Amino acid sequence: MTDQSTLIAIAATFLVAGMVKGVTGMGLPTVAMGVLGALISPLAAASLLIVPSLVTNVWQLFAGPSFGAILQRLWSMMMAIVLGTILGTSLLTSGNTDLSTAALGAALVVYAIYTLLARQLAVPAKLEPWLSPLIGFATGIVTGGTGVFVIPAVPYLQALGLQKDDLVQALGLSFTISTIALAIGLAWRGQFHVGNLTLSALALAPALIGMWAGQALRKRVSPPAFRLGFLICLLLLGLEMLMRPLL
Repeated sequence: MTDQSTLIAIAATFLVAGMVKGVTGMGLPTVAMGVLGALISPLAAASLLIVPSLVTNVWQLFAGPSFGAILQRLWSMMMAIVLGTILGTSLLTSGNTDLSTAALGAALVVYAIYTLLARQLAVPAKLEPWLSPLIGFATGIVTGGTGVFVIPAVPYLQALGLQKDDLVQALGLSFTISTIALAIGLAWRGQFHVGNLTLSALALAPALIGMWAGQALRKRVSPPAFRLGFLICLLLLGLEMLMRPLL
């Protein structure tokens, strides 16, 4: 692709990713990594993700009423996310694009299938103190290796029985910490530079426009129908990326 066509593709991707987040409340990093990972290396895609993801998720984090209580409850999970993400970035920065692309495809497939088929789980309170850091570390490894923040953090947080507003805020906390940890991990391995930050900041505008459009679209289109179509497309994209190194 030429430089101009690459920039157009990046802008269009974040516009669509922002729209998905506006309709469903999540999915911006997943869509951005899925689409961009099919066009450029997952490492380059992860670098572009930092600013749009951080801004949108910080907004989501501080929009709720219970930041202090949620942080006190989930601090061990957040610390484990940081550790796992920094360690996991060794895959993204290894230079093996076939492996990182396949890993990203696998993460998208797992996420799509789980969200399409899974039933609501419940975590007993007595298991939470030791399960939270394990889930956090696993989420960090996936985040560092693929740039996708959602597995297994999202199913786990949904299983904690949080109230709706608290769940949205907890997801915002997890995504924010994951974004910051991903930036730290890439920088620590010498793969995140000022130039990446500038281009990532340019991706913020289409992401915010997409979120606004998605919120407007949510009033016109059934969110369950939109979500179903989105997940099917994500599943097909993940399967293509998973199989690409084998073809």
